[in-house]
Amino acid sequence: MGDLPPDLDRLRTLETWLVLSLLRVREQIAAVERPARPERPARPERASRPPATAQPARPRRTPTPDWGISTAGIGAPVAEIHRGDCFAGGKPLQPISTERARAELADGVQACGVCRPDNVLTRP
Repeated sequence: MGDLPPDLDRLRTLETWLVLSLLRVREQIAAVERPARPERPARPERASRPPATAQPARPRRTPTPDWGISTAGIGAPVAEIHRGDCFAGGKPLQPISTERARAELADGVQACGVCRPDNVLTRP
């Protein structure tokens, strides 16, 4: 690993750049794939549709929490506080309240370097 910077600040900067670069690559892949998808036929007007029949309810998505905490483990050496919609955690976040997120930051839990929840949570 001699090709990586030795200090935490530069490693965090590199991590942020890589995450943002990956996001841009995924967006470009989606843009390139879009024209290749077959177009759906136009939907008929409501008036010409037969009456609706009872359909099974779709499973509901879990709402995105405002704040979350990632646990330390393989690939994540320390726990981090994230915004609920942060993509940088790499795994599902445990939802937490705003009060707990503030308390965790005050107790020394690290804030995500990408979504920077500390910028919002530590305001007076």
